[in-house]
Amino acid sequence: MSLVLDPAAQDLLFREARTANTFTDEPVTDEQVQAIYDLVKYGPTAFNQSPLRVTLVRSPEARERLVRHMAEGNRPKTATAPLVAILAADNEFHEELPQLFPHFPQAKDAFFSERTAREQAAALNASLQAAYFIVGVRAAGLAAGPMTGFDFAGVQKEFLDDDHTPLMVVNIGKPGDDAWFPRSPRLAFDDVITTV
Repeated sequence: MSLVLDPAAQDLLFREARTANTFTDEPVTDEQVQAIYDLVKYGPTAFNQSPLRVTLVRSPEARERLVRHMAEGNRPKTATAPLVAILAADNEFHEELPQLFPHFPQAKDAFFSERTAREQAAALNASLQAAYFIVGVRAAGLAAGPMTGFDFAGVQKEFLDDDHTPLMVVNIGKPGDDAWFPRSPRLAFDDVITTV
């Protein structure tokens, strides 16, 4: 095999990693979340725009408010996960570009003065960061349960503002009993990779 990453780490991050549907009650600490962020913040985004914003849902009151907006089949998972994160795209990310992209601070106005351009860039790049976040959760020895089955407008109104677009809700914790569905198939190399 030509991968440099240790096979055990490959398994942890990809081969053995699954979307968890149940969790133990072991808490997810602020230190674990900080370690996850400190790793995944280095994942690339265009212009280093870094538009992902994360809202951690910890309090019982906030959890109850979130569960109301989840699709019926996702409610029990979200109600019982030790930690839930709302991942959103910041459509005003360009305000940070002079700091995040200092060798070309004019990028803020040259490319992102229009709201539509910002929304498209934020959605793409925050989605990239959401994938990094999920892998980071796995790197912390935790399981992630990312979901898009929820009322997006309701979650935005309840937890965000008009400048932030929700992307997904991620349940986080140690996997519980019967946490996994059977592994779904994947496409073969030749079905995905084309050489021209």
